[in-house]
Amino acid sequence: MSATQTEWTGGPDPDLKLVLPGRTCPGGAGWTWIVEGWKLFARAPLMWIISIVILFIVALAMSLIPVIGSIAFQLLNPVIAAGFVVACRSLERGGEFELEHLIAGFKSNFGSLVVVGLVVVAAGIVMLLIFGAFVGFSILTAFLTGNVENMMSAAVGSVMLLLLGTLIVLALMVPLMMAYWFAPALILLNGMAPIEAMKASFFGCLRNIIPFLIYGIVMTIFAILAAIPIFLGFLVWAPVTIASSYAAYRDIFTEPTPAETAVTA
Repeated sequence: MSATQTEWTGGPDPDLKLVLPGRTCPGGAGWTWIVEGWKLFARAPLMWIISIVILFIVALAMSLIPVIGSIAFQLLNPVIAAGFVVACRSLERGGEFELEHLIAGFKSNFGSLVVVGLVVVAAGIVMLLIFGAFVGFSILTAFLTGNVENMMSAAVGSVMLLLLGTLIVLALMVPLMMAYWFAPALILLNGMAPIEAMKASFFGCLRNIIPFLIYGIVMTIFAILAAIPIFLGFLVWAPVTIASSYAAYRDIFTEPTPAETAVTA
C-alpha cells in the first residue's frame, strides 16, 4: 500500500466509484460478507474490542440521563456508525484502526448524519404511537417507564391487540432498518445527501433480500452462541456485524478499487 492509501482518515473517498441503484448479489454473498467482516476484525481485534467497550460505556452513561440521554444517543447513532465505517476503510486499505476514527463522523458530514438520526427517531416515535393506539396508552406508558407490574396488569385482556400491535411495529421496523443500514457509509464515503442515502440503502437492501436473509439467519445463530459465555462473545459478534455490514456496502454499492482490481487480475 502506498503512503497516500494508509493516510486516509475519512470523508468522501475518490477511490470508491458509486454504483446506483446498487448491484444484486448472489445468495451466497450473505456468507461472504460475514467472512470479509471477520477478516477486518482479525486485522485489529484488540482495537475492535476496545472500541465496543467504549461505545457500551458511552451508551450506558447517556442512558442515565432520563429521556434526553437515550434520544441523544439515537440521534448520534449514524455519526458513531460513520466512525466505524472509517475504521473499516482504513483497515481495508492496509492502515490501522485508531480510536480517532470513531469521531470521524463528528468531523465530516455531521449534519447529514444527524438528519438520518432524526428520521430514525421520528419514525420510532410514530411506531410507538401506532403501538399505543393498538394496546392502549396505559400499557405504553408502563412500558416506557419500565413499570413491569402496571405493564402486566394493563396487558390482561388485550393479548391479541398487544400481539397485533407488536407485529405491525416489527413490520414497520424492517423498512426503516433497510433505509438506515448503509446510509452512514453512503454519506461519509460517497458524499450523498441524507434522504438520498436512505433511499439508496433501502433499495440496495431490497435488491438483495436473499443474501440478507442468509446473512440474518447466520448472524442470529452466531448471536445465540455469543451469548453463551456470559455474553462475552458479543465483543466479537458486534465488531463482525459492523465490519460485515461494511463489506456488504462495498459489494453492493461500489466498484473494486484499482488496487483490488490489480490483485484479482
